[in-house]
Amino acid sequence: MKRRHLLLGSLASVAPLAMVRADAPWPSKPVRFIVPFAPGGGTDTASRLLCDQLSRSLGQSFVIDNKGGAGGNIGTLELVRSAADGYTLGLISVASHTLNPMLYRRLPYDPDKDLVAISRVALLANLLGVTPGLPVNDVAALIALCKREPGKYAFASSGPGTSLHLSGELFKMMAGVDIQHVPYKGAGAAYADLISGTVHMMFANMPSMLPQVRGGKVKGLGVTSAERSRAAPDLPAIAETLPGYVATSWYGIAAPAQTPEPILAKLEAAIAAALASSDIQRRWQEDLGLDMPPAGRAGFAEFLAADRSAWGPAVKAAGVTLD
Repeated sequence: MKRRHLLLGSLASVAPLAMVRADAPWPSKPVRFIVPFAPGGGTDTASRLLCDQLSRSLGQSFVIDNKGGAGGNIGTLELVRSAADGYTLGLISVASHTLNPMLYRRLPYDPDKDLVAISRVALLANLLGVTPGLPVNDVAALIALCKREPGKYAFASSGPGTSLHLSGELFKMMAGVDIQHVPYKGAGAAYADLISGTVHMMFANMPSMLPQVRGGKVKGLGVTSAERSRAAPDLPAIAETLPGYVATSWYGIAAPAQTPEPILAKLEAAIAAALASSDIQRRWQEDLGLDMPPAGRAGFAEFLAADRSAWGPAVKAAGVTLD
């Protein structure tokens, strides 16, 4: 009997500890953050800055895990299949939610049902850069060069069907030029070949391309937004030469569907605070060329419907379909 009482007493003392651990407030351990693209691009840069802010405000490490491939589908699918407990989050973008549903005949996830978008975090233009040795300094001269020697010049992208690829296809169609598409597995490898002259031009997200232009490694010719970027007002919009040319992107943060509402609400508030911080505000505009969207879940569905409508004609004109 004495032994039984001791055992029951021990169990009673352990039970409250187990309850405390089970009900520990989120986050009580490091959070994995999936970036569905290779290191070195704009998605990677922005994600690292945001995760640093979230780590400090929430008191746990947010650890970047780059899972590139298949236009972002590999990393996005891994996010979809992760436990809905708040300990795996990920970056979503124009690729995962707008372009891939139109491009892939058998998309392995449903962005509207399998993920919950917690907040958009950036709106951005792509930037057209050319290798330093190319004898052009503006979009009009580039078009003229490509028309003089059709098929000679090539543009790089971080993969088929990405916004970077489709920005090039839209340019090709509207400018009436014959340029070849050279896909890479990530922006980092593409930059090496662009700088060396192996490929002649590249459409890339502003966060990764702008430092290359400012460092003199690449010549920047124009941005893909309807108007000039506040971060680089000296660079013209491509639309100034090709009226109606617009190809913009966005980044956001999502969690697997069924993630508990208290965790989503806490994340939503933390992301809003991060975006409002002076450091992120400065880095977004001055360093990366990003615009700041409204934070939070409100209005995301309406934004997404408009984005799909805007990109639809470009996808159709490019004639790109992927398996």
